[in-house]
Amino acid sequence: MKKLFASLSFAAVLTLAACGGGGESADEANSGDVDPEKIFNQSCASCHGSDLTGASGPDISTVGDRLSEDEIKDVIENGQGGMPGGLVQDQAELDALASWLADHK
Repeated sequence: MKKLFASLSFAAVLTLAACGGGGESADEANSGDVDPEKIFNQSCASCHGSDLTGASGPDISTVGDRLSEDEIKDVIENGQGGMPGGLVQDQAELDALASWLADHK
């Protein structure tokens, strides 16, 4: 009986340890601190260039002159031309990125 209890306790500890690590803390997840420039560099810069002047994708350095924030959001969500949609899935990140890009005039 003692061996069974010890085995079950050990298994429970291993299970809890495996579930406890990684990811964002609750404070990070709820802080609302989204870095749109970081999101751009991760999801967009390979085509639009780190300075937004274009690479394989078009120059978007003044995209805010041509498109509203909602239009930018629509392009990010659904794609346009050769750009695939859905590269930014998180709504807070999408909102922050669209707002940041709309400020580029």
